[in-house]
Parts: sequence; C-alpha cells; structure tokens
Amino acid sequence: MIVVGIDTSTQQTSVAIGTEREILGRIQVAGKAQQESVTPALEQLLRWCNLELGQVGGFAVGVGPGLFTGLRVGVATAKTLAQVTGAPIVGITSLDALAYAVRYTHRRIVAVVDARRGEIFFSVYRSVPGGVVRETEHAVAHPSHLVAELEALPGEVLAVGDGAMLYRDAMQELGSRVEIGSSTLANPDAAAMVELAVPRLLREEHDRLFDVVPLYLRRSDAEIAWDRRD
Repeated sequence: MIVVGIDTSTQQTSVAIGTEREILGRIQVAGKAQQESVTPALEQLLRWCNLELGQVGGFAVGVGPGLFTGLRVGVATAKTLAQVTGAPIVGITSLDALAYAVRYTHRRIVAVVDARRGEIFFSVYRSVPGGVVRETEHAVAHPSHLVAELEALPGEVLAVGDGAMLYRDAMQELGSRVEIGSSTLANPDAAAMVELAVPRLLREEHDRLFDVVPLYLRRSDAEIAWDRRD
C-alpha cells in the first residue's frame, strides 16, 4: 500500500511517501511560505518516486496540536486529496509522531511543541516493542508545569520537539535526568506518520473524513483578541 503523510503543525512542512516496507521519499520545507508548499512538495515526491496520485492507497495527516494556520492548511489539503482519490485517511497527532520517531530509546519520552505566548503543547510517552504508548493526555501549559510533572516521574527523560529546544533552560533544571533532542527531532516527520498509519490502513481502521479535524487545545490569538474588545 502506498501512503502519503502530511504534517504542517509547526514552522516546518513535512511530506512523505511510503509503503508497509519502506519510506520512498520525503520533503521538508521550512518558513512562512509553508502554506503554499504542501501540494508542490507532494507533486515533486510523486515525480521522484515515479508514481501517480491515483496510485496512493491512503493518506496520513498531522492534526496537531500546533500552529493554527498550518494545521488548517494541512488537514484541508489531505482531506481534499482523500476525497478526490477516494483513498482512506488517518489523522495522527503531531506529538505522537514526534515520540514515535525516537521509539527505540530506553528513556521516558516527552514530546514538546512550541504553542507560542510562552506556552507549550506536550505529552509523555514510554517505549514499547514496535512503538510508544502515551501516558498523559495532550496538554497546553507553561513550561514550568511540564517541569513539575517530569520532576515527579522516575528515571531519565528524552525531550523532543521545537518546544523542548526553545525552553531548554527550563527543562535542564532537572539536571542530567533530561536530555534534549537534536534539531533533527524538532518537528514532526511525515515519514513517522506514514509508519504509524500503514498498519491502521491495512486493517481498514481509517477515520471518517469529517472526523479528521485539527486538534487545537486552545482558542486562536484572533479569537482571544476579539473577546478582549468587549
């Protein structure tokens, strides 16, 4: 089965194509122009892999939490492609994809995405054979809240994501117990979404199209600004 993965939850757009056997290719685009980069990136990948859109058997899309505008673009694009091709779709949370990318670590994993306004989106995971298991719900909070949660947990921690890098100083208050992932682990990788989605798609455990919606966790800056006018 050929599966396309798309993630636009952070400042980096990631698009990948893969099967149950391998990742065939991926493209990552950083910067403010990411909203216009998804379709060209997919077209380029299809050419590189000598594939047609009609050969795609499923889509995996990052539903967040993450940046409002990026999420809307990525989810809308993936849903349109699924509708046009008739292929099934699976929504994957971006924090799950971040954690899955480091599933082979022996440490507890915390996936952290910059939520702007001095806050972070995060979840805590542990590694299991073949993947990861989420131990907490997705949350949005001040970095100090996450530090307090991690302080109460035993063992070593690997923190990945752009939020972990941005708030490195706060995380490292816990000393050598916490390792901050490198910049290569700063953003969700669409290849991880492909790997997570393939088993579900093969089992026909895909999502209904109208159930695939962005996971925001909080209101947008525009909505908050509008409320303050009252």
